[in-house]
Amino acid sequence: MPSKKNILIINGSPRPRGNISRLLECMKDEADKAGCRVTYVRISALHIKPCTGCMQCRKDGRCRLPHDDSVEVLKAINECDVMVIGSPCYWGNIPGELKILFDRIVYGLMRTNGKGLPEPLQKGKQAVFISTCSTPFPFNILFKQSRGTIRALKEIFRWSGFRVVATFEKGGTKQHDVSEKDLARCRKIIGRLCR
Repeated sequence: MPSKKNILIINGSPRPRGNISRLLECMKDEADKAGCRVTYVRISALHIKPCTGCMQCRKDGRCRLPHDDSVEVLKAINECDVMVIGSPCYWGNIPGELKILFDRIVYGLMRTNGKGLPEPLQKGKQAVFISTCSTPFPFNILFKQSRGTIRALKEIFRWSGFRVVATFEKGGTKQHDVSEKDLARCRKIIGRLCR
């Protein structure tokens, strides 16, 4: 019998009971029920110093800043089979805390080969992106609001080697919180990946 998948869920929202949290927690519960190993990380609960841009991590394979929570997140990424990231839309992009994390762990996501070209370090893994924003549908997509958030995540994960297998965008959350239909759709996404 094949071993169950290791699922890493990263919550990029600062709101512990917001729409992103609700969507990701329902996915966590579904993955738990399916018998997957689940690690759930809330970015707002972590202590991560911003990248200084020294570029030493590219040479050394580790960050020169003092050890902080970014190292533990990278360890969880290295161990996962599937990563689910939930991010609200901030100015058509991901929140700063989430960007700081990815800036700090770039050395564990990709490296540069001898010709100076990027080489992914997380090949063979799957990714799912969840995004919400207050801009009503379809303008959240047409004005590249939630779509901008998804685009930013795809940029990071494309160079890291992850294959994006599903995305979910919810617009208009200022007027309407996520619905049971939205939760069911997210359960279905994670359910397929836990098989």
